[in-house]
Amino acid sequence: MKLCSACLLGIKCAWDGKDRKNENVIALLKKEILIPVCPEQLGGLPTPRQSQEIQGHSGEDVLDNQYRVINKEGADVTEQFIRGAYEVLKIMRLLGVKEFIAKQESPACGCGKIYDGTFTGKIINGDGVATALLKRKGITIIMEELFDSI
Repeated sequence: MKLCSACLLGIKCAWDGKDRKNENVIALLKKEILIPVCPEQLGGLPTPRQSQEIQGHSGEDVLDNQYRVINKEGADVTEQFIRGAYEVLKIMRLLGVKEFIAKQESPACGCGKIYDGTFTGKIINGDGVATALLKRKGITIIMEELFDSI
């Protein structure tokens, strides 16, 4: 059993109200249980919502109160991102799950690659807020891109 970014399973929870379906991740459902979660929704953000990016660096810095998550209109949504990350952790602990399949480039779930905070489409190295928290707590993160080569 694993937790998975809900959008990868075809759930329309991405910021624009669409999904980010990954057929290879969905195929994994034939072999094991995948529990969909959306940290942004769990943190209280609506769907659809303005796009959001971490200003400055990565989710680690957000957790350490060094940087903020801002939406495209300039509103600070850091509190919702942190709340959502802890809700995902809570679900994992309740279910005894130790692995999370993460949506690349997301400010919540991104693993290794996220947008740079300028809303220009530039990608930098870093993790989303939920992924950073889960890594701190010893959870194994499985990057979406690993499924693209299957």
